[in-house]
Amino acid sequence: MLVYTLKRLGLALLVLITVSMISFMLLRVSGDPAISLAGEGASSEEIEFVRTQYGFDRPIVVQYMEWANRALHGDFGKSPYLNRPVAQMLHEHMGVTMILGVSALSFALILSIPLGMLAAVRPNTWIDRVALSISVMGQAMPSFWFGLILIIFFGVHLRWLPISGSESWQHFVMPTIALGYYATPAIMRLVRSGMMEVLGSDHIRTARAKGLRWPTILFKHTLRNAIIPVVAVAAVQLGFMLGGSIVIESIFALNGLGSLAWVSISRSDLPVVQAIVLFLSTTYIFLTFLGDLLNAFLDPRIRSN
Repeated sequence: MLVYTLKRLGLALLVLITVSMISFMLLRVSGDPAISLAGEGASSEEIEFVRTQYGFDRPIVVQYMEWANRALHGDFGKSPYLNRPVAQMLHEHMGVTMILGVSALSFALILSIPLGMLAAVRPNTWIDRVALSISVMGQAMPSFWFGLILIIFFGVHLRWLPISGSESWQHFVMPTIALGYYATPAIMRLVRSGMMEVLGSDHIRTARAKGLRWPTILFKHTLRNAIIPVVAVAAVQLGFMLGGSIVIESIFALNGLGSLAWVSISRSDLPVVQAIVLFLSTTYIFLTFLGDLLNAFLDPRIRSN
């Protein structure tokens, strides 16, 4: 297990370094950051002053090394637009995004795992067809459209839930459903296929022949083996939710990292955009690494690969 962990950790660090380099390069290749920071109508002298002040006149390799060294110490610089530390801005907004991502993943798991189990236990029945229909609907509906439908029905007509803000848990109900429902189909189909494969295996037939109770066979012997690939998919889905929550946060006016990224891109706030990209990339890589470790713990065969 230790050797496998070190291998996955080395790969995760390599991916993180590569992603940080690519994101840093792309943000500068897309245009001259000095012109963006100086603003429209700035003179050549003002642009040159900004370029010198922020170090954009130095080689890009030197710029990356200095930025990476500061980032390792939690220093992402200051926002030139608000003149505030970027790390402080991230701390203020990341809580909303984390709550939304974790609650959306929890909703997806709570909905998809029972549906996948029912569809696997009763294949080619109306239960299976209903579960697959729910899965298809979740994948076909864009999350922003589903969010608007929830707002109109539960927020405007019924007035059960608030439609904007993040002051209480009620504000996260509709965003959680809108973001989590999109991840439900992939997890549900994975649980269904895994359960059907395990239910048809020899050791399940042996367990039935021994007279074991059906709940014991279903949860202890079947679900435990079928749930292994779900762990990795759930970790990846959480990374997608954290990085792709910008649309949901905009619709429901949640002041998280997604809305901060959108505002920072629109006003060319380069240090903030870089910090958000690095933070979300690091989170995604860590979740993938954690998913690999959980898979190896649940299935010892993975450690030998």
